[in-house]
Amino acid sequence: MVCGKCESKLAKIITPDTWKDGARSTTGGGGRKLNENKALSGKKARYTPYATNFHKCKVCKQSLHQAGAHYCQSCAYKLGICALCGKKILDTSNYKQSSV
Repeated sequence: MVCGKCESKLAKIITPDTWKDGARSTTGGGGRKLNENKALSGKKARYTPYATNFHKCKVCKQSLHQAGAHYCQSCAYKLGICALCGKKILDTSNYKQSSV
């Protein structure tokens, strides 16, 4: 769960959704080149998940999948808070949620 303010902070995916109008993951005009090898043409360093220092969830101490987050998705859903900033989004007092 992410609040509307933190939604712009989410990372974009590599492959753009060019067939959808208003897709969030589009990288702009131009489109893609034909017969392009993405591994050779990339100017940025490759993504190395072991080199990045990910934080741990403040509640369950699980390693997080996104660099800016403070809570994992399951804890954020259970508590009804934003996973990035911790702001209360949803009142979960009347919900019957399992702990699994």
